[in-house]
Amino acid sequence: MASEPPCAPGSPEAPDKECEVQPPLVHSGDIEHPPQKLPRAALVRGYGRFHLSIVEAHQAQLLSRLDPLEVGKRSLPSEKHPMPEEKFWGDQESLSKIPFKIMKGHSHIVSSCNFCVDDTKLLSGSYDCTVKLWDAVDGSVIRDFEHRPNAPVLECSVTADSKRIIAASYDKAVRAWDLETGKLLWKINHETFIASCKLSPDGKYVVSALDVDRGICITDAENATTVSHIKNHHSRSLTACCFDPDSQKVASVSLDKSIKIWDITSQATLLTITKAHSSAISNCCFTFSGHFLCTSSWDKTLKIWNVHTGEFRNCGACVTLMRGHEGSVSSCHFARDTSFLVSGGLDRTVAIWDVGEGYRKLSLKGHSDWVTDVAISNDKKRVLSSSKDRTMRLWNIEEIDQIPLVIKYKKALGSKVKQEKKETYLKLFQR
Repeated sequence: MASEPPCAPGSPEAPDKECEVQPPLVHSGDIEHPPQKLPRAALVRGYGRFHLSIVEAHQAQLLSRLDPLEVGKRSLPSEKHPMPEEKFWGDQESLSKIPFKIMKGHSHIVSSCNFCVDDTKLLSGSYDCTVKLWDAVDGSVIRDFEHRPNAPVLECSVTADSKRIIAASYDKAVRAWDLETGKLLWKINHETFIASCKLSPDGKYVVSALDVDRGICITDAENATTVSHIKNHHSRSLTACCFDPDSQKVASVSLDKSIKIWDITSQATLLTITKAHSSAISNCCFTFSGHFLCTSSWDKTLKIWNVHTGEFRNCGACVTLMRGHEGSVSSCHFARDTSFLVSGGLDRTVAIWDVGEGYRKLSLKGHSDWVTDVAISNDKKRVLSSSKDRTMRLWNIEEIDQIPLVIKYKKALGSKVKQEKKETYLKLFQR
């Protein structure tokens, strides 16, 4: 067993527990030729989401021998919690005029973000080894979940009823807490590194995307027992996974550029899409109908797929989803009614896409480093983004269609979009 590395820089100190694993920091040049002992998925996922400085990269050489993972919802709760009147939407981005609030409280990369409790609370996970619950109105931290992970947190997830949360960390563990009380419910230790984890919308299952064995593990969320463990599900390491709205199917994406849909009931793969992108696929998300799946990739594109037929939706939004980011796309999230899609990228921007009309409505700029994750409130009025710059941003997009920049952009693209649709439909009729 390797000696215990120091706590990650900037992580909170705990008298009884230190952050045991600091993920070594890799330079982009290491992606094509990773160290022999390191999982390639870890390197590419890290490169895509958390690229770090050259100075920090040199520190990785001192830790490479340790062989840790290297890194570079739907139904509403029964009780409603009306949003109090906001009083903090004062900051303005100069071009878009979108009000936003900067949420500061983490001391390292914020890797994951979620809305919860009828959009009144926010959930975040970070490389400072903490999972935090925030007040969405005043931006204050309500709770640091105790018995925190021993290593940087890669991803956190919450059930649709906001009763339970989970977090995956680089110590090969998944932990579950009661959101209201903050009590740790259980902890699962895997034998390999966890690339992604998600709770099913109904709260019954947890899916973990595992790195080394290139598989997925589905766990009973109540008693933490294994329901299914599918090894070699992909030909290369996984990068992300997610449940469909009915909590019956699991989508997974991988460095092998493929998409797979697994059915929990039949214990079988329902769909495999090979060569879905020209580079590694970074993330995936279902529409709330469950009919379509969006994938984001390091090839700078997002694509929407029919999960029943495996067809790439080659008209409408998908025509222009390739022209929204100047760098790799790290994350994606559909609005509840699928009227728009939000994506985050390594170009430090958050893109808002009009799914029906097929164009990027607006690019939200303000983060000083890579955007790692995005989320949309159930009422569609707010977008949440997390970043390597150690902050989250809560964007108020309620009046987005009234913004002069959006009106001007839509007008400029109007004739072009119409022409593209016309040409697409003509091709369809000619078949």
